[in-house]
Amino acid sequence: MLECLAALCVVTLVVVIWPGAKLFIARKGLNATGEKSRSVDLICKPSALANYLLRHCGSFSHFQPCVGWRWRSSAVLQSLYEAWWPHHSPVQFVRDHLQLSDDGLVALDWAVPAHQRRRRTSSHSTSPVLLIIPNSYGKITRNVQELCDAALANGYLPAVFNRRSHNGTPLTTVKLQQFGDPSDLREAVRYIRYRQPAGKLYAVSESTGSGLLLSYLGECGSSSDVTAAVCLSPVFRCQSWFEGGLCWPLQWVVLLYQKTCLSRYRTVLGETIPAERLFSSCSMRSLEEALFCHSCPSSTWESYWERNEPLRDVDEVAIPVLNICAQDDPIRGETQLTVPFELFETNPHFFLLLTERGGHCGFSTDSERHFATGASGPAPAASGGRPHRQVRWSHRAVLEFFRATTDFFAAEERAKQLALRRRGLGGGGGGRAFRHRSVSTCKRLPVCSHNIHAIYSWQRSYTR
Repeated sequence: MLECLAALCVVTLVVVIWPGAKLFIARKGLNATGEKSRSVDLICKPSALANYLLRHCGSFSHFQPCVGWRWRSSAVLQSLYEAWWPHHSPVQFVRDHLQLSDDGLVALDWAVPAHQRRRRTSSHSTSPVLLIIPNSYGKITRNVQELCDAALANGYLPAVFNRRSHNGTPLTTVKLQQFGDPSDLREAVRYIRYRQPAGKLYAVSESTGSGLLLSYLGECGSSSDVTAAVCLSPVFRCQSWFEGGLCWPLQWVVLLYQKTCLSRYRTVLGETIPAERLFSSCSMRSLEEALFCHSCPSSTWESYWERNEPLRDVDEVAIPVLNICAQDDPIRGETQLTVPFELFETNPHFFLLLTERGGHCGFSTDSERHFATGASGPAPAASGGRPHRQVRWSHRAVLEFFRATTDFFAAEERAKQLALRRRGLGGGGGGRAFRHRSVSTCKRLPVCSHNIHAIYSWQRSYTR
């Protein structure tokens, strides 16, 4: 017992003191090798959009991480705080349960200000919609709640996507959503476009939820209906991540949380999966195998990741995607082994904002600056007269990226139409009508194999 207590004290000292010692050196402007340190770098293929982002996104070059001996300087403690510490948000949620084509249910939680009396947003609203995809375990973290608050204050309509059985969503089928299967998300996006046809759609994913977003963007390509997307602390090489696993204390916490959420469906899941094997799993890989690699002899671990690896169709992504990562991320792992730098250096649609520190979905700074610009400029009406809240650095980067990409493509469209008119190809009223259309509405709509009214039974949809 005494040996265990001593080991615990040593681990605590390493977690708390060692990051503080490294950051004490960083305060002087040097890293551990004596070279000048940079707090944030934008890694991407040179392009006109990249140059535009560097000029118009101030947060891309200004990041001041917490330094000194405070607990927020530790990547591990910062990440645990953001994932598990409760957050008292002024935002309330209005839930839509969507009935899918196979009678399964997913949920969309629409964020609305606490002071707002109207519980529904008009379908004629032109406000941009921000689709937020939490981590693959369904845990709604402080990061997601604060992002909803920041998005509301800047004129967006945030909607949190909850998978089957996640976050109180009823499980009406024995089918669970595989790690990178975007079929449920695809139907949810169609519903959002049906409900809010006039506003642009943006997407943000958190942690392992980025696997679902990247899979969706890759499979749908130019028909994704999304204008731009951001992945916060994504896990790129997911098969290796599941096989290598986290350090045992973090892995134990994740497994316990996932088993607790699945325990309420133990009886019904036992009809199709080996429940005993599932709840006795002691690693993330064994649990994932028990859930999805049991249906037939050919359903192996390798074939599962051939269908679910997030980057399998990465060449088909047709919109700008910003990835915000920290080098000291304790969840993702070693940066050089887990971040595909070649993707960002060769693919013009992918941008990597790499910070020296920030943990996993943390990015705490010494002083949070007020940020009060919306998707296309100041949005005082969106905040309903509330005083502006402090917005964390990663969320400022998200909102600046969305605003800059929208302005860039709008300017490109105007320049293209002007060139066509000068050559006599874009005449009269047709040119004027096109000029006022958004970029996203000019894309070819995805072909749906089902009738929209057959997929969604509005009278039978559950709301709360």
